[in-house]
Amino acid sequence: MNGVHDMGGMHGFGAVEPEPEGTVFHHNWEGRAHALNLASPTRANIDAGRHQRELIPPAEYLAMSYYEKWIRGLSELLVQRGLVTPEELATGRPNPTAPRGTPRFTASEVPGIMTARGSYVRVIEAQPAFQPGDGVRARNINPEGHTRLPRYARGKGGEVVRWHGAHVFPDTNAHGLGEDPRHLYSVRFSARELFGEQAPAKASVFLDLWEPYLERA
Repeated sequence: MNGVHDMGGMHGFGAVEPEPEGTVFHHNWEGRAHALNLASPTRANIDAGRHQRELIPPAEYLAMSYYEKWIRGLSELLVQRGLVTPEELATGRPNPTAPRGTPRFTASEVPGIMTARGSYVRVIEAQPAFQPGDGVRARNINPEGHTRLPRYARGKGGEVVRWHGAHVFPDTNAHGLGEDPRHLYSVRFSARELFGEQAPAKASVFLDLWEPYLERA
């Protein structure tokens, strides 16, 4: 999906101001927003959550802070999946006639769950189409749905520097079409290939890109 969420390489939004090391949350509610997303039944599909945030109208998206977007996307997913009603969200009170759900996990289980490493790596029979050292070009695609191929790299040439194995494919997983794992590669692009002659001559950008995003150069 092309939209304001894909801002890489765009001008006019001001400089990126680094924050002091260790700054995680600016307000207490941001920590709660993070916790709600992790505790939500929708957490199992990170791609669906990302796509839901992409559906926020552009003017509203640009006016929101990072965790405001998280709360908006989570709220809409919870309603879509019948886990809460719009009235419950508006009032902050559960419907007394609604069936009581079973918590996903208890407080004592939280430390173990939060420190356990998850993985999107999968094993597939298909052999990788590319190897380190291969020249590739990012396909010039403009899907209406979710994709992790940034606009600024589309149609640009680079070199495969690493193969990461097969990983869940976001473009299908975000839309309930299955994991459809595909091979994932780290691809090096020169900064000038991506941004023109004004970019530093020796600078490079490394992108992790799924095989369907690439073609042989």
